[in-house]
Amino acid sequence: MQTEKAVPVSIIIAARNDSDNLYENLPSILEQDYPEFEVIVVNNQSIDESGWLLTAFQQQFKNLRVVELEKNKHLRPGKKLPITLAIKAAKYEHFLLTDADCKPKSNQWISKMSNQFSSKNEIIIGYAPYIKGKGFLNNLIRFDTAWVGINYFSMALAKLPYMAVGRNLAYTKKVFHSVNGFKSHYAIPSGDDDLFIQEAAKKSNYSVEIDPETYCYSPAPSTWSTWMAQKAKLYATSNRHRLIKKSLLGIYPISVILMWFLFVPLLFSTDFRNLSIAIFIIVMAYKWLIQGRCMMKLKENNFIKFLPFWDLLYAILMPIIYYVTERQKFYKW
Repeated sequence: MQTEKAVPVSIIIAARNDSDNLYENLPSILEQDYPEFEVIVVNNQSIDESGWLLTAFQQQFKNLRVVELEKNKHLRPGKKLPITLAIKAAKYEHFLLTDADCKPKSNQWISKMSNQFSSKNEIIIGYAPYIKGKGFLNNLIRFDTAWVGINYFSMALAKLPYMAVGRNLAYTKKVFHSVNGFKSHYAIPSGDDDLFIQEAAKKSNYSVEIDPETYCYSPAPSTWSTWMAQKAKLYATSNRHRLIKKSLLGIYPISVILMWFLFVPLLFSTDFRNLSIAIFIIVMAYKWLIQGRCMMKLKENNFIKFLPFWDLLYAILMPIIYYVTERQKFYKW
């Protein structure tokens, strides 16, 4: 059951050297169509013009609050400390998190995300796609984002929640404190979204929201190394995921590769050729239908036409990218 009355919401943004992003995106958050909310920006050890910009915004927007985190070499990287400080400073009990480089699709973002809060739903899992651009890398990154989204939404609907994205995630102060915040994994730079969900999301205390008006868009990484750094951040927490969930996620790409690997030699067998082709076509058509509908749900229709190609390519590339990022330790913030 959704809330009948709009709850006051604290928007939390952890920013570091994000003056350009804040200039571009912060007004669209401060001008949301919602009766009562505050925006807390934690300026985390920035050395750019973020401080001056936020001070100027505070003159215009009275619901903007700024938490300054001074530069200190002893502070751990990542967003966990900034988010924790923002939660301590928040006036309200319901939080909606995003990043400085994200812009909500519409001015109904807060309204439609927070509308999912209820006495039952204390966590709201949203979607944060990348802006469409040119080139193979952009397409691959957007496909990866959509595919990861399909996975975590599907697992959540199957009562096996395993992650969310910090670019569009909501939860209550109560559920944050119920797991002692990020205490159990504070030593890991990443995990403020997926490891938090691992602990905090139960079978009945969360909801998913895929209304396009709630999407938070950000620019896709423009280079392979930047994207690798992002993937390294995600993979750094994978060893903390439960075995059953890792197994379910790992079975699919293996099955895709095996299906193609076994299908090709069967074509040379006169006894099994027709049967193999028939089974292959049925399986591919069924997958195309199901995956295509999922892509349509997330408004990623451009991938549907060549979905079998992207499916196979992704199954091959992801283990390679995992190996490269694991070996080279790209992550930093």
